[in-house]
Amino acid sequence: MIQTERHPLQPFLPPNTVVLFLGSFPPPQKRWSMEFFYPNFLNDMWRIWGLIFFNDANHFVITAEKKFNYQKIVDFCNTYGFAFFDTASAVKRLQENASDKFLEVVEPTDIEALLAQIPQCKAIVTTGEKATDVLVSQYGCAKPTVGKSETVTIGKKQYELFRMPSSSRAYPLALTKKAEAYKVLLSYFQENQQ
Repeated sequence: MIQTERHPLQPFLPPNTVVLFLGSFPPPQKRWSMEFFYPNFLNDMWRIWGLIFFNDANHFVITAEKKFNYQKIVDFCNTYGFAFFDTASAVKRLQENASDKFLEVVEPTDIEALLAQIPQCKAIVTTGEKATDVLVSQYGCAKPTVGKSETVTIGKKQYELFRMPSSSRAYPLALTKKAEAYKVLLSYFQENQQ
């Protein structure tokens, strides 16, 4: 019998949050290199942000230890108002791996409750197809194509919902191309914060 896994992390919600990033669910803990979101050392999320902000894919990497620099990442996210959680709060892992296609969502996350804690948030970013599908099924909005956005109403507020390419190495897109897609998101926010 497959056990239900509850989410092992608390939502990361800086008070100055402008964008909420939502993945699907963390990989099994044996694959973690830190206790934070996108913890698998083979995942490219933190290399993407290293490239965009510091022109260095390894900015958040402790190369000798093959892990990410947790404190550097937390400080970065607090500075720029990046919040993180996932679209599932409980899942069944149908195979013992990190693949989204083998995740059965038992309990979707209450996204409205998360957003209530970050009132300055302007947009939501899903970081893969499973996360996008779960959110779209909850709130009945149009499904954005990869790299694009649609408007979603959650509670009494409208948000821009961006669908970004998955940062997983299993997603067949070069790191530089993924960074280009995420950079579009960054420029959108710079324009809207002026």
